[in-house]
Amino acid sequence: MTISKKIRISIALILAIFIILISSVSYNSWSLDPVAWAPPPMPKLEGVLAENQLLSTSQRVDLDGWFGPEDIAVDNRGNLYCGVHISETDFTNGKVLKIDPSGKISVFCNSESWVTGLHFDSNQNLIACDLERGLISIDQNGEIKTLASEDKNGNKFLIPNDVDIAKDGMIYFTNTSSKVSFSNRHVWKLLMEAKPDGGLYSYNPKTEQVKTLIDGTYFGNGVAVSQNDDFVLMVNLAKYRIIRYWLKGAKKGTKDVFLDNLPGFPNGISRRLDGSFWLGFSTKRDKSLDEIHPNPLMKKIVYGLPSVLQPKAVAYGMIMHLSSNGEIIKTYYDTTGKFVAEATSVEEHNGYLYLGGDVSGHISKYKLNE
Repeated sequence: MTISKKIRISIALILAIFIILISSVSYNSWSLDPVAWAPPPMPKLEGVLAENQLLSTSQRVDLDGWFGPEDIAVDNRGNLYCGVHISETDFTNGKVLKIDPSGKISVFCNSESWVTGLHFDSNQNLIACDLERGLISIDQNGEIKTLASEDKNGNKFLIPNDVDIAKDGMIYFTNTSSKVSFSNRHVWKLLMEAKPDGGLYSYNPKTEQVKTLIDGTYFGNGVAVSQNDDFVLMVNLAKYRIIRYWLKGAKKGTKDVFLDNLPGFPNGISRRLDGSFWLGFSTKRDKSLDEIHPNPLMKKIVYGLPSVLQPKAVAYGMIMHLSSNGEIIKTYYDTTGKFVAEATSVEEHNGYLYLGGDVSGHISKYKLNE
């Protein structure tokens, strides 16, 4: 083969690769239907938001090679439970693990799908969000019963996310999307489109009825019922805020903003015994993502780029202690991400905080010194 022929073949290959790349970018770009949204300016990390390294003392609770303890629940005997998946990128074939006080790990339920939000009811049934089934109940033998897979209008719970239970037994849960199933690509799509989807719901275990409380959320995530059952909080991850839905009083049936313009992507929220709340974050905010949100065309272009060129979540541990009125009491960090890379949930038990993670291979255990 002559040199000139080799050059022609090389040029042809480069052009072919270029055409394939452009076609892929174009297809991905036009599969996104975003709206313009102008995020508020990032808050300065000063005062109660000032960075520290408090979470750097966290220990690791191993998961025997499993990943993704997105939420953590504790039964009345002190055992920890979490849903897990196969690897950092494979969210199939999940299990629900049980970790006893000595650290021994066993499979509590072979769910065969990733189970996210978890909360025990008064009968010690584990009420959970299952990415394949919807809202489920797992009895003490690990047997699964599907409670709800869609709302009364037939909107599917494709990404059921988190759950909490009021004193009267009413179950409150979120569904991030009724349009797309869970995948890394679909999560990125939901964030970039910034359009309402999914909702906040209640499930009455006595009547087995689902009620839509908020129709349409912006990546609806963590759920927590107040101490007196007078409101329920829902995290809007994509808009860096927490929404409050009133269950009692003069504002019953209405919603307002509990806390806005947070410095990261808020994820799981849980109530303390004193009525205050713990809030966990997936990561800190990304300046480049905030800058393109007001421009739908730019979002299309970025969405179409190869994944290596798109904004990435950095390892960054952050949790907050919030008052019952939505004031930030204290912020805890691991800015290096070496000890706590993410905190998708915060579960307090016996003087420790147990922190979850969507892709973590462990649970982070932080000794609370307050």
